[in-house]
Amino acid sequence: MAGQAPEISKEYICAGLLAHVDAGKTTLSEAILYLSGSIRRLGRVDNRDAFLDTYELERARGITIFSKQAVLGLGERMMTLLDTPGHVDFSAEMERTLQVLDCAILVISGADGVQGHTETLWRLLKRFRVPVFLFINKMDQPGTDRNALMAELKARLDGSCIDFSGESRDEELALCEEGLLDRYLETGEIPEEAVRELIGSRKAFPCFFGSALKLTGVEELLEGISRYVRTPAYKAEPSGKVFKISRDSQGNRLTHMKVTGGSFKVKEFLPGSKEEKINQIRIYSGQRFETVQEAGPGMVCALTGPVSTRPGQGIGGEMGSEGPVLEPVLTYQILLPEGSDVHSTLKKLLILEEEEPQLHITWNEAAGEIQAQVMGEVQIEILKSLILERFQIPVEFGRGSIVYKETISRAVEGVGHFEPLRHYAEVHLVLEPGEAGSGLQFDTDCSEDVLDRNWQRLVLTHLEEKQHRGVLTGSAITDMKITLTAGRAHLKHTEGGDFRQATYRAIRQGLMEAKALGACVLLEPWYVFRLEVPSENLGRAMTDMERMKGVFDTPENNGDMSILTGSAPAAAIQDYQREVISYTRGRGHFSVSFKGYEPCHNTAEVMEAGAYDPEAETDDPSGSVFCAHGAGYNVPWNEVKDHMHLEATLREPEEETEAKIQEAAPDTLRRTAPASAGTWADDKELEAIFNRTFGENKWRNPDQSSSRYTSSQSSAPRRPAVPSHTALREPEEEYLLVDGYNIIFAWEELRELSKVTIDGARHKLMDILCNYQGVRKCTLIVVFDAYKVAGNTGEAIDYHNIHVVYTKEAETADQYIEKLAHRIGRRYRVTVATSDGLEQLIIYGQGCLLMSAKDLREDIDRVAAELRETREQFRPSGKRYLFEEVDEELSDYLEGLRLGKPEK
Repeated sequence: MAGQAPEISKEYICAGLLAHVDAGKTTLSEAILYLSGSIRRLGRVDNRDAFLDTYELERARGITIFSKQAVLGLGERMMTLLDTPGHVDFSAEMERTLQVLDCAILVISGADGVQGHTETLWRLLKRFRVPVFLFINKMDQPGTDRNALMAELKARLDGSCIDFSGESRDEELALCEEGLLDRYLETGEIPEEAVRELIGSRKAFPCFFGSALKLTGVEELLEGISRYVRTPAYKAEPSGKVFKISRDSQGNRLTHMKVTGGSFKVKEFLPGSKEEKINQIRIYSGQRFETVQEAGPGMVCALTGPVSTRPGQGIGGEMGSEGPVLEPVLTYQILLPEGSDVHSTLKKLLILEEEEPQLHITWNEAAGEIQAQVMGEVQIEILKSLILERFQIPVEFGRGSIVYKETISRAVEGVGHFEPLRHYAEVHLVLEPGEAGSGLQFDTDCSEDVLDRNWQRLVLTHLEEKQHRGVLTGSAITDMKITLTAGRAHLKHTEGGDFRQATYRAIRQGLMEAKALGACVLLEPWYVFRLEVPSENLGRAMTDMERMKGVFDTPENNGDMSILTGSAPAAAIQDYQREVISYTRGRGHFSVSFKGYEPCHNTAEVMEAGAYDPEAETDDPSGSVFCAHGAGYNVPWNEVKDHMHLEATLREPEEETEAKIQEAAPDTLRRTAPASAGTWADDKELEAIFNRTFGENKWRNPDQSSSRYTSSQSSAPRRPAVPSHTALREPEEEYLLVDGYNIIFAWEELRELSKVTIDGARHKLMDILCNYQGVRKCTLIVVFDAYKVAGNTGEAIDYHNIHVVYTKEAETADQYIEKLAHRIGRRYRVTVATSDGLEQLIIYGQGCLLMSAKDLREDIDRVAAELRETREQFRPSGKRYLFEEVDEELSDYLEGLRLGKPEK
C-alpha cells in the first residue's frame, strides 16, 4: 500500500480536497502524496496516471467522479486525504464526504479566481462547520495577481481569509477576535494555540499561494495543516459515520465510514445490530488497500459484511446526517434496448441507487417506464458507461423533466382508519408547514394512555420508511413537520401492517384536505446564477431574467463588462447558457448553482400538463376503511372525520373549513402572499408633479377613491390609470418610459437629423414609437428635457397613441423618469429605455426593467418587419414619409441631398 501502514495507536485527522472543476485539485493531491513520500513519482491528469483517479472513466475524462482516499504521515500524526469530485454533477458524492472531515483544502485557480461552484462549496463548508485552508493554485501562469485574488476572496467568500505568507498576517489574525487583539497590542505576538483555535472555530481561513504542478507552496500548505488542525475529541463507545457505499471488482459490498468513537473489530457485530457482522476492515490508498483487524478513532475505513448500511447513517453513538443540500432537479426516462427484461433491469439499477441515493431509481407504473433523477449531462454519460460496464446493458436517457416537490401553507389534521374484518388501527397526524429546506420532520405528541409507546414507534417508522407523495402532481412532499397526535389499537385484532395502512391514509387524507383549503403548494428548484455580459448587453440580460421570473441584485460594473447575480427557476434558465453565448458573441459567461426549492412560478400550467389525479392512486388511497355488520366499507377522504373513532386534535379556527372540505373545490395552489397596497398617488411630491403636468385629478383612475386600494392576490397586479390631461383610460398591461434625447443621440439616423432640425428628430422618434406602441400595446411615455427653458412649468400632450412629456425648468428627463420609477417601479411592470449608465443603475434600483438604445432599436426593427408584412391590410395612422416606399439605395441618396451631404 502506498504511504505508511495504519497504526491504531496514532492520532488521525481527515482532510478533504475540494474545488471547482479544472482548478487543479487532482494535481495538488499528487503533489501532496509525492512530498509526503506516499508515492515515488508524480502522475498527471493529462497523462491519465494520477494516483487517485482509479477508475478508467476518470482517467479518460480527466475529472474526479468518485471520492477516494489515501493515508499519509503528517508529522507525529496520520492524515487521511479524501479527494472529492469537482464537477457540479457529482456534488452529492462530495457533500456526503464533507460530513466526516476535520478540515478542508479548498483549491482555487489563480487564473480564474472564485467561480460559481466555489461559492456553493463555501456555503456547504459553512453549513457543516468545517475549518478551511485555501490553496490558490496556478500562480505560475501569467496575469495572476496575488493582491487582486486576496481582495476577491475577502469580498466573495469571507473577510477573514488571510494570506499566511503575508507580512500583515498577525495583525489580521488579531482582528478576528477582540480578546486576541488586546493581547496582540500588549505583546506583539499571536500564540500558536490561539491561531489553532481561530481556524478550528472558522474565525480565520489561512490562504497559501503556489503551483501544484511545480510543487511550489505545497509544503507550506502541509506545514500549516500539521500545525493548526486540531485532533477532534472522540466518543468512548464504538461509533461511526457512513459516507459512501461501493463495490469492489469482485462485487463485494463496501461500507465506507469514519470511526468517530471507540474502535471496530473484525468478526464483531456493528453496534446496535445482531445481524450485521464485520468480515473485513480495509484501509484504502488509491486502488490498493490493506486489511487490519481493528480501526480506531479518526480512521477512515471500508467494511465488508454489512448489507443494510446506507450513506449518511450514524452507527453506535453517532447521529445520522441531515438531508442533502444539493439535489438532482431533473428526472429522466431510462430507455432500455429492445427485448430487455424491465424488472430484472430495475433490480440491477437499484444497486446503483444504493451507491448513489440521489438517483432515486423508480418504476413509474402510470408511464410504464424506469426513471432516475440526475444532476446533469455529464452524470448521464457516466451512468451510461457504468451501466454498460457493470451490467452489460446499453441504455439511453430520454429528455429530462423538472423534479417538483410539494408542501403546505397551513396546518391540517389527517386521519387514517383501517378496519376491515379482524383488523383495526386509527392514526391522527397533524401536518404543519416547515421552514424552506427543512425537509420532513417526524415527531409524536400522543399520550401513552391513548396509544402504547410501541405502536407510536411503529407509526414513526412507517412515516420514515417511504417517500410520501403530494396530491397536486404526485411529487414528493417536503418542508413539513408531521406529528402523531392520537391513535388507537385493538387489543385483539391489531397487527403491525394495520398501522402502516392507517398512517399512509392519514397523510393522504390530510393532504387532500389541505388541497381543498387551497393550502397545497407546488415547489420547483431554483438556481443561484452569476451572469457576466458586455455592458451593452446588460439591458437584454436583465429583461431576459425578468421574463424568466428571476430576481437579481443591482448590477456591478467591471471595466466594459457587467455582472448580474441573483436566482431564477431551474425550468426557465436550464438552457440559457446557449442564448448568452449567442447574443454576447461568445463574450458572456453564465454559471449556476443549486439554491433550493421555492413556490412554483407556473403551478397551473404544470398541473395541467401532468394531469395528476390523486384519487386514482390505488397504492396511496386517501380514504379509509371502516367496519359495520361484520364487513368493511370504504369512506372517501372528505367524510372520514364524520366516521372517525377518536376526537380531532387540531381545532380549526374558521367555521367555513368544513364547507370547503366538503366542496373539495380546487383553489389557487400557491403559498399565500401578502397583498400589496397603495397607489402611485400616495407620494405628495409626485402627486404635485402629476397635477402640475397633467392637470388636477385628470390622471386618476375613475374607479379609484381617495383612499388607498389593495390589489388582488392574482399573479398580475392591478395597473394605475394611464396618465393623460385630456382623457381617462383603462389600466394597461405595462409601461415603457423613453428618455427621448438619449435615444435620439444614440441612434445614428436621428443624431444626423438632429444636426439639421432637432424638432424633426423629435417628431421622427415620436412617429416611430407610435408604430411600436401599436404592436406592443403598452402605455408608452416619452420624456424630453426642457430644463433649460426659463419659466417652463412642464407640459404633457397626447400624440396619437403615446404620451409626450416636456419637463419643467431645472428638471432633466432622467430626474423625471427616476421619480416616476421610484413610485411605480416595484409594483408595476415598468421598462425604461435609456443608454445612460448611471441612470440605468438608479432605475434598476427602483425595480424596473431596462432597455438600452440598441435593444430598443432592435425591438423596433422587429416590430417594423411585422408591420410591413401586414401593411396592405392595416395602414398605419399618423404621418407618412416621402422616402418610405423607395428602395434603400435611392432612399440613402435622397436623404443625403436633404441633409446637404456631398455625393460619394
